[in-house]
Parts: sequence; structure tokens; C-alpha cells
Amino acid sequence: MGSCLTVGPNEALVVSGGCCGSDQKTYMVGGWAWAWCLISDTQRITLEIMTLQPRCEDVETAEGVAITVTGVAQVKIMTDHDLLAIACEQFLSKTVTEIKAVVLQTLEGHLRSILGTLTVEQIYQDRDQFAKLVREVASPDVGRMGIEILSFTIKDVYDKVDYLSSLGKTQTAAVQRDADIGVAEAERDAGIREAECKREMMDMKFKADTLMADSKRELELRKASFNQEVNTKKAEAQLAYELQGAKEQQKIRLEEIEIEVVQRKKQITIEEKEIDRMEKELIATVKRPAEAEAYKIQQLAEGQKMKRVLTAQAEAEKIRKIGEAEAGSIEAIGRAEAEKMRLKAAATCSTERPPRPP
Repeated sequence: MGSCLTVGPNEALVVSGGCCGSDQKTYMVGGWAWAWCLISDTQRITLEIMTLQPRCEDVETAEGVAITVTGVAQVKIMTDHDLLAIACEQFLSKTVTEIKAVVLQTLEGHLRSILGTLTVEQIYQDRDQFAKLVREVASPDVGRMGIEILSFTIKDVYDKVDYLSSLGKTQTAAVQRDADIGVAEAERDAGIREAECKREMMDMKFKADTLMADSKRELELRKASFNQEVNTKKAEAQLAYELQGAKEQQKIRLEEIEIEVVQRKKQITIEEKEIDRMEKELIATVKRPAEAEAYKIQQLAEGQKMKRVLTAQAEAEKIRKIGEAEAGSIEAIGRAEAEKMRLKAAATCSTERPPRPP
């Protein structure tokens, strides 16, 4: 018979053995696994993060100064199948304390070897770079054991001969000296900058005055140009108004002449009708046909003569009035053109005159 085994999220289960004498191992991280009673062998290994505190005492640096360095490392067994198998081969039968001891010795060995290649200043002043170097050098070795270094930091660095204290005093003195030099240089630079600022201020004032004068001159020129344009537009508008007025007067006069001609034609028609009436009356009242006929011929002749005379007079009057209207229109257009030229000349003279000084 078999049993179902539950595997926690922070541990790995290794099941070995099975039916028919199989030596195959099964690795399970979280979840559950099946094992045969009395046949399968099950073992568990922790996957929790392990905190180590490597410490190297009185290790000589590249300059021969003995220092003590302590650090903090976070490590854990990797869950990749192949790497987990390697870790199980190394630590499956060991406790967490034994696993931590093996990894700690590896880290301290690399830490000790790296300390011998660096100066005290490099270790003390750039701890992050030192810790990064230790992690990079140690990772391949602990990786071959299925262990991953999650983090490594330097906790403390000290010595028994007050070398670091002297180094700190030297650096403090150097910093104070640099600060004094910096103050002197700052005061010197401030004086130079003040003089430069005054010079820049004078330059900016000169530029501002120049720009103001240029702007004022530009404004006067624009005003003169605007006045010229306004005067020209006014002259053109006045001329257009006069031309339009002359055209309207000419049109009105032509219409009046047409009305007079029509009235004259109506008058001629009325006179013709009167002649016809008189002719009929003459025919009706004259007793003697011969006399009536002679009188009729005479009146007709006179009526035709009068008609021709009146028609000729009306046509002559029409031609005369049309001529007068056209002459008046031409005269008005000439006066308007002359006025336009005068206004344009006046506008041009006003713009060419230089503006008075303010």
C-alpha cells in the first residue's frame, strides 16, 4: 500500500525507491507526493532562507594592516531540479545548522582571501563594492553546492591598532583643509562674480535702453505709415463716393430726359388726335364737298408740317439734353480724379516729414 505525503512551501521532499527495486529519486517542492509503504524512502530538506554572519579576525590586508571584518549573508537552497538534486546530494542527511556551517566556512574563506588583496582604504570607504566582490567570487562555489547567495553586506570593519581611527582623523583634517580652501575660493569667486554681475547689469541696461529707443523709433515709423495708409484710404473712399454720386446724377438726368421725351411724344400724339378731330369736324360741317376737300387738304398739309416740326424739335431737345448730361458727368469725374491726386500728394508729404523729437 502507498500513502499521500503533503509537502510544505518551504521544504522539498525526496522520494527514492519504489516497485521493482527502482532507485529513481523524485523531488517535490510544495504540493503532495505518493510513496510506497516499506518500499519508498522519503526525506525532507529545508528551503527556507538561512542567515549567516561570516567573521574574519585579524586578517592582514594588502598593506599588512590586521583588521577584523564581519558581514551578514542571506542564502537558500535553489529549487531548480538539477540544482536541487545537487543540494540534496550534499546536504540531504544534514541539519540546518550543519548546512549553515558548510556555507559559512566557504564564505569566510573567500572573504579572507579577498581581504588580502585590498587596502584598508578600499575596504573601509567602499563597503558596497567590497561586499559585491565577495558575493561575485563566492557565488560559483556555493552554487556548485546548490546554494544561492541572496544578499551579502559588510556589517563592521575595525582593527586593534587604531589605524582606522587615525585614517578618520587624517581624512577629517583633509576635509577641514579642503573646506577652508573652499571658503577662500568661494569668497574669491563671489567677488569676481559680483564684478561680473555689475558688468552684466550695465550691459543689460545699455541693451534695454537701446531696445527702448529702437522700439520708440519703430513705433513712430509705424504711426507714420499707418497715417499715410489711413489718408490714402480716406482719399480713395472720398473719390469713390464722388464718382458714384456723379454716376447716380448722370443716371437720374438720363431718366429725366427719357421722361421728357416720352411726355413730348404723348403731346405730339394728342395734337395728332386733335388734328384728326378737327379734320372730321371740318368734313362734317363744310357744306360744299369741294371746299371741304380743299380745306381738308390744306389742314392735312399743315398738320403734317406741324407734326414734322414738333418731331424735329423733340429730337433736337433730346440730343441737347443728353449731351449736357454727359458733359456734366465727365466734368464731375475729372474733378474727383483731381481731388484724389491732391489728397494722395498731401498724404505722401505728411509721411516723408521726419517725426518731431520727443
